Amino acid sequence: MKRRKLIRKTITVKPAQQIWIDAFLDYITGEAQLSENTVAAYRRDLVRFFVWLAGRSIVALGISDLADFVDWLHKQNLAPATLARHIVSLRVFFRYLQLEGVLKDNAADLLGSRKLWERMPQVLSPGQIDDLLEAPQPDEDKMWLRDRAILEFFYATGCRVSELSNLKLHDVHLEEGFCLCTGKGDKQRLVPLGRRAIESFRLWREKERPAALHRARLSGDDRLFRLFEGAQTGEPLDERSGNREEAPPFDYGGFAFLSYKGRRLRREAMWELIKKYARRIGASRAISPHTMRHSFATHMLAGGADLRQVQELLGHANIATTQIYTHVDMTRLKTIHKKFHPRG
Repeated sequence: MKRRKLIRKTITVKPAQQIWIDAFLDYITGEAQLSENTVAAYRRDLVRFFVWLAGRSIVALGISDLADFVDWLHKQNLAPATLARHIVSLRVFFRYLQLEGVLKDNAADLLGSRKLWERMPQVLSPGQIDDLLEAPQPDEDKMWLRDRAILEFFYATGCRVSELSNLKLHDVHLEEGFCLCTGKGDKQRLVPLGRRAIESFRLWREKERPAALHRARLSGDDRLFRLFEGAQTGEPLDERSGNREEAPPFDYGGFAFLSYKGRRLRREAMWELIKKYARRIGASRAISPHTMRHSFATHMLAGGADLRQVQELLGHANIATTQIYTHVDMTRLKTIHKKFHPRG
C-alpha cells in the first residue's frame, strides 16, 4: 500500500506582522526558555491569529473580537487540544505586548479554556496493542526490528513522539531496565522499561543499527558524529586519532533510533510509521503516536497504578492533565465505585 504523506499548509503573513512574531519568539526562546517544539507551536498559532486579524489593529481588539477569533478557529476543524493551545498562545503573546507597552490591558486573559474542548483520548485495547506491536514483519519491512523497538518503546514508556525521536543511546540503560526521557521544558524523568521493550531494543541495536551507521559512514556526511561501537557518549572522535578507513562508525549525535541512512529518525517519520502499522492491523486512521501514550496511561490505571505514579511517568506538570485518563476506563471506575460507595 502506498504511504500517504503528511500535508502541511503554508500560511504567510505581512512583513510588519512577521516582525512582531519574530520579536515575540525571541522573547519566549531567550527570556522564557521555552522548548523548541513549544516555540514552533506558538509561531504557528500566531500566524493563524494574524491571518484572522487581516490588518486590523491589535490595540482596538476587545473580548468580543477575541471571542469571534475563537469561533473562527472552531470553523477551521482544529483538534480540541489545538484550540486550547491557541488560547494559551494568544494569552502569552498579549502579555508580551503588555510588557512592551503596546497594550494596557490583556483582553485574552478573559478567554477561558472551555471544557467542551476537552475530548476523551482515543485508546487501543490490549489486544489491538498486541497486534500493533507484532505488525512489523521481516518479509515486508526494511527495518522491522527498529520499527518493533519503536512501537514497544512507545507503549512501554508513554513517551511523547518528540521525546522518543530525541532519545540518546546513552540514555537507554537496558541492564538497569530504564531510560532517561527529556520532556517539555527540558525536564528529565526516569521511565522503566519492560522485558519486551528491552529485548526488542537489544535486537535493533545489535542487528540493524550497525548497518544504518555503516550506510551513514559511506555517505561521507561530515555533520555526522563518529562513535566507537558500544560507546555511551555523544562526543565526536578527534580527526587526528586515526585515519578515515580505520575510524569507528558514524553516529548522528548518538540517537537511539536512526533512519535507514543512519540519521536521527525525525518525529514526522515516527508519526508515519505508526500510521502505517495501524492501517496494517485495520485500526482507526486517527491512530497517532499520542494514541500509544494514551493507551499506556489508561492501561496503567486499569491495572491499578496510582494516579500520581502515572503523572510522574508521563511527565505531566499538573495532575489535572492526567485525570482525563480516569474517565476513559469505565471498568476501573465501576470497580472503585463498588468498593468504596456505601451502596455500591
